[in-house]
Amino acid sequence: MNTQVAEIFELSVAERIQIVEDIWDSISNAPEELSLSEAEKLELDKRLESYKQNPDEGIEWETLKKNLSQTRRVTK
Repeated sequence: MNTQVAEIFELSVAERIQIVEDIWDSISNAPEELSLSEAEKLELDKRLESYKQNPDEGIEWETLKKNLSQTRRVTK
């Protein structure tokens, strides 16, 4: 393991979270450097077309989170 990475693992959870947030911010500030593969583009197109064909078939994000939260409580 790289020495710098090993040092990061010695930090507190809060400090590691801050590093992750800082890295994510640096990535999101350069969206032009993020590109989708052809397979990812095709999958997004397929999902968009599916949504257009059946807009009422999915569920809202809040409903999904609630369902997942309830499922986790039952399985613990």
